[in-house]
Amino acid sequence: MRIATDSLPAELAERARRLRATTLHELFARDAARTDALTFDWNDWRIDVSKERIDAGALGVLVQAAEAANLSHWIHALFAGEKLNLSEHRPVLHTALRAPPSTSVTVDGVDVTIEMRATRARMADIADSVRDGRRKGATGRPLRSIVNIGIGGSDLGPRLVCDALAGPEHARRGAPDVTFVSNVDPEHLTRALGERDPASTLFVVVSKTFTTQETLANARSGREWLMRHLPPGHDVASHFIAVSSNVEAARAFGIRDADILPMAEGVGGRYSLWSAVGLSIALRTGYPTFAELLDGAQAMDTHFLMTPLARNVPVLLALVSYWNARWLGHAQRIVVPYAQALSRLPAYLQQLQLESNGKSVLRDGAPVDGPTAPALWGDVGTDSQHAFFQWLHQGTHETPVEFIVPVRARHPLGDQQTLLVANALAQAQALLVGRGEASLRAELESQCASQAELDAAIEARRCPGNRASTMLLLPTLDARSLGALLALYEHRTFVEGVLYGINSFDQWGVELGKTLAKPIVAALAGEAKLPASVDPSTRALVEHARRLASAQH
Repeated sequence: MRIATDSLPAELAERARRLRATTLHELFARDAARTDALTFDWNDWRIDVSKERIDAGALGVLVQAAEAANLSHWIHALFAGEKLNLSEHRPVLHTALRAPPSTSVTVDGVDVTIEMRATRARMADIADSVRDGRRKGATGRPLRSIVNIGIGGSDLGPRLVCDALAGPEHARRGAPDVTFVSNVDPEHLTRALGERDPASTLFVVVSKTFTTQETLANARSGREWLMRHLPPGHDVASHFIAVSSNVEAARAFGIRDADILPMAEGVGGRYSLWSAVGLSIALRTGYPTFAELLDGAQAMDTHFLMTPLARNVPVLLALVSYWNARWLGHAQRIVVPYAQALSRLPAYLQQLQLESNGKSVLRDGAPVDGPTAPALWGDVGTDSQHAFFQWLHQGTHETPVEFIVPVRARHPLGDQQTLLVANALAQAQALLVGRGEASLRAELESQCASQAELDAAIEARRCPGNRASTMLLLPTLDARSLGALLALYEHRTFVEGVLYGINSFDQWGVELGKTLAKPIVAALAGEAKLPASVDPSTRALVEHARRLASAQH
């Protein structure tokens, strides 16, 4: 059934009203084909949204809404390298980073993939030279300890991938260890350097502009640490590699030209792990593994670009997310990976989705007329079952949950993977079916001394069910599947931005706090007074912080 474009919002609002008043139990009871209609496959993956508060009719209308938003045009523009970041007049090039060798992407008459391929070759050479011991520090010792200094996308993506893929086999092969330092809190760097040998430590400083305050403060402190601990007169330049689009600033810091890897202007930080920002991944896991990560992402790119909207997995997941946030009014979304290797995924997705779509203005500058990206949080299963799942099952808020479950273990131990997968499936089932009075009464009747005690016991244990979830089942978690998973979330985020009508590729809200911090830094250091425009609360807090800091000395 086709619906006129101008009638789509009213149709979606009416369907949302009806579905809010219908339980998930009723939806399954009414439609024997519901699971098949709302389950989608890609390769050996399975994505099941049948436990979401949606039906095939509503999903069909959402596909029409995507068509009305000209989504196919936006997808092709993304892969063509068009300047989709309208407020900064920049192209969006993260998909070009993993494009096959035969592909060219031209921006202002220049094929940007040529430099990208050259950078990948340099990454491979650097990774090989460090891993096989040919690259040495100032004293001639091999560099076996890597400290990645960056923040935001210069930290979250590489850290997630290193955590996910750097298993015990890498340690057995003598791969260098990698640690990540992002916070300007001196404790972060101090702990990272605590047991490291300066003579064998390599710093990878990642900053697109090479002006990020936190990153440069940590890089300077790292340089001072080297100079304090290495023999006098040794040049510490061999202990630094930079990843930046600001070559001059990296050179001024003291990093050699051969050790400065470029970042394309059109690659935003949260989309950058596929670029030279992923050098720490290649150092830890080996460049061939990094290449497999790119291949997995490229496979998802092909699916996203070539598959019709109604069967396109990133599009369908984006439609469900958009439905939950905009039409059902869910202000939160929870992601629970049942894989310890993905413990950093919720933090990574927070930046990807909230920095991209946490906006209240449309691409043309007009205000958004409804909610955009919901708050996103989560943790790894099964740990989260002993934390916030109580809130999910018996709390007063219905919040959609997304389960990500690799079925096969990379490093099996007895029946533990079976137990892990069973827990994920059971939790999704429990959110759906709950636990009602009849089953509780049958279970507890013989254990209670009175009717009042029985009634109280039932109420304490009752779980209402009727709570929505999505299930993503993957065969296993290796470099290719991880690349595909992360590309899936990138494309899904982009589609949601198109549906909201916003620019997913700028982040001006991030800049505000950085700008306001500068005069506060000067005031705390006693170098300047706060501007008269600073509010009384901030002024009083700065004065109190100064008193506390001076008391420390």
